[in-house]
Amino acid sequence: MLSDAQRATEQVARQSYGKLIAFLAARSHDVPAAEDALSEAIAAALRSWPERGIPDSPEAWLLVVARRNLLHSARHETVKAAGRARIAMAMEEAEERMNADHQVFPDERLKLLFACAHPAIDASVHAALMLQTVLAIDAATIAKAFIVSPQAMSQRLVRAKIKIREARIPFSIPEQPVLPERLTGVLTAIYAAYGLGWEGLGDSEKQGSLADEAIWLGRALYATLPQEPEAIGLLSLMLYSHSRHGARRDANGQYVPLDEQETDLWNTEMIVEADKLLRKAGAFGRFGPFQCQAAIQSVHAERRRSGTTDWHALAKLYEALLMMKPTTGARISQAAVVAKVRGPGAGLDLLNRMAARDIASYQPYWAVRAHLLAEAGDTDNATIAYRSAIGLSGSEAVRQFLLRRLELISPISD
Repeated sequence: MLSDAQRATEQVARQSYGKLIAFLAARSHDVPAAEDALSEAIAAALRSWPERGIPDSPEAWLLVVARRNLLHSARHETVKAAGRARIAMAMEEAEERMNADHQVFPDERLKLLFACAHPAIDASVHAALMLQTVLAIDAATIAKAFIVSPQAMSQRLVRAKIKIREARIPFSIPEQPVLPERLTGVLTAIYAAYGLGWEGLGDSEKQGSLADEAIWLGRALYATLPQEPEAIGLLSLMLYSHSRHGARRDANGQYVPLDEQETDLWNTEMIVEADKLLRKAGAFGRFGPFQCQAAIQSVHAERRRSGTTDWHALAKLYEALLMMKPTTGARISQAAVVAKVRGPGAGLDLLNRMAARDIASYQPYWAVRAHLLAEAGDTDNATIAYRSAIGLSGSEAVRQFLLRRLELISPISD
């Protein structure tokens, strides 16, 4: 059983990792060194806190120790003395400010996000790099989300972090001329983080907090860039989705799919806020993929008032989304919606057009395919698809839901 000190260490590490890494890396311009320094500080806390007690400000304690680790490491590297002096001076000033402000230091995660989206770094790794550095998501989980091997993802992340150091990429919000290009990567990473937390259905505290953290970053981005419609659209999208959080499990804790959820359990206040944000984003006259996805969620949210879902409107919105951003996930969702409008055969036809390399290990594809095959009466192939979806599912709640669906079409014999 974990001690209070161990639980406190894990909690502050989980909640403050990105904030601490951003603060340290912004001053050293060395993300790997910041990560190593913080890891050593967390290890020191696990050794020290059980004996000496939990400090009044665990987050500040970790920062001070990590800062010392970083400076110690810098002294042993072959860098110019002036460089070491700059790092030392910045860290000293940071600690003085932290102590003067009762151990409160600035949250610079947005700056780190934009540094990770710099054009000097391969665009294909932008979102993944942000997920790992700011939200401490491991490479294997990120690789699964981006449908690549863990080894390939790890190598890309290492190269990207080295690039930040060697190119001295600044930790700052970019100026307007280059903002749109950089903003897209940041928005994608925040939404990917939300999706990873959301798909976990709260199976763990870490996954649940990941969705909340993504919403916090979305709010911070909106506050920083209130005239960017796609930033507003992203926040609206996440709030629409999160409004259904309380309806995704029934009284027995079992997963409930969207079209079967009790709308009375949806968070009306969150939906109202999402509606206002979507209207505000639309007033700029620059419709983008995150606004389109928010509009899709607004159609689902309308069921709370009308009692029905406008599947035809959803089909049109997915057509628009795929013109702007033809992702694997969007294509699968479109197939599910088209099946509602034109029947399971039409949805399966869309799924059959997808490249095998894109869907081989992508759980949502197999879940939707299984459902449509079952509706079409193809029990044998539906059974195969359900088994694939069950095997690929990372959520126990979803796995049990799919097992129940499989049992309905292919009962297990005694």
